[in-house]
Amino acid sequence: MVGLATAVSAAPDEERLGRSLGYPVGQASNWFTSELVRVGSFTHQAEIPGLMNGSVHELAPSSQVMPLMRSAREPAIRWHVDALRNLSVDDYLARQRVMGLLVIKDGAVQIERYQYRRSAQDRFLSNSVAKSLVSLAIGLALQDGSIKSIEDPAERYVSSLAHSQFGRVSLRDLLRMASGARFSERYDGSDDLEYFGRVAAREGLELAAQQISERAAEPGQRFNYASADTIVLTLVLRAATGSSLSDYLQRRLWQPMGAESSALWRTDRQGVEIGSGNFNATLRDYGRLGWLLAHDGLRPDTGQQVLPREYVQEATDASRHPPQFAPGQATPYFGYGYQFWTFPGRARRFALLGVYGQMIFVDPALKLVMAQTSANAKPRAGDTSLGREADAFWRGLVAHYGGSW
Repeated sequence: MVGLATAVSAAPDEERLGRSLGYPVGQASNWFTSELVRVGSFTHQAEIPGLMNGSVHELAPSSQVMPLMRSAREPAIRWHVDALRNLSVDDYLARQRVMGLLVIKDGAVQIERYQYRRSAQDRFLSNSVAKSLVSLAIGLALQDGSIKSIEDPAERYVSSLAHSQFGRVSLRDLLRMASGARFSERYDGSDDLEYFGRVAAREGLELAAQQISERAAEPGQRFNYASADTIVLTLVLRAATGSSLSDYLQRRLWQPMGAESSALWRTDRQGVEIGSGNFNATLRDYGRLGWLLAHDGLRPDTGQQVLPREYVQEATDASRHPPQFAPGQATPYFGYGYQFWTFPGRARRFALLGVYGQMIFVDPALKLVMAQTSANAKPRAGDTSLGREADAFWRGLVAHYGGSW
């Protein structure tokens, strides 16, 4: 089993992040924006009162936990960025606000580190990593027939969306963040995401989705990152299965996967999970999820196919999506699949990403997973050095284990 993790002695910006105050937990008004409460809030979200005027759903752990062995020694990973050469794991942690870092190779934990007084017992907020879980739920619902086809329009399952911008959008276009709805997501307090959140807190996610009234493009034509698209998928899943997202994934993923600890998901006032974020789990269980995905949904220790293999491959393979969703086209670096980000390069590599530096990187060929939770200074990792350095560190891991780009 996994042994004790190690930590470096000094993490970046500890006082700015609230060390002298014991890393306090914020309030509904400041937990997402205030650096002083970021570490505490991102590991104790269930204690924040008043979020979305909702509650918390729990996903129970498995009775058959997926084992994680531990490597006899931490590998001497080396990476470089710009003119800085021969950097180590310690250098990465000393440079970036990483709360937890986990690397799994061939079923063994190679690296497990924590900073800011966090530990393996903490449940870390995933932010938009949760979107990939919604995608996996859609794949499972397709497998069991609750959803007939991803070509179906959203209104087939959620009739209240019939006269909204989302009603006739196919589930495939929603999965690709290509609904065409005009939706800005800048995390500056004045974007469409902020307005959507205010409406959802008052009236619930379903009514908030109905309020989006403008279209910027025809569905399927272009990538536009919009959390509202994921919320619509959450509403579809709930209607199609007759189950909450948490209950459905607890039965179909969290327990079959072999999660060691319970997970939490925040809901709106009607009990609908905020599928675009607000999922919380331990770092090791994020690692287990990555390990499952590295095997295309197969749990290697039991041989059980937990997730539909074909769906996982299609969701995460850049070559299976139109050119406008390719790496370098959807964004200047990443491509986009079905609520998963795809890396450039010949090999199939993909990522689950959340703002403020939440990341799960997966290389199926190398059977290599990196899971990271962070308290970055800005929402977008690319707006700080974290984006480039996390990518550089990942490339160092890939090279160490014999991979190439």
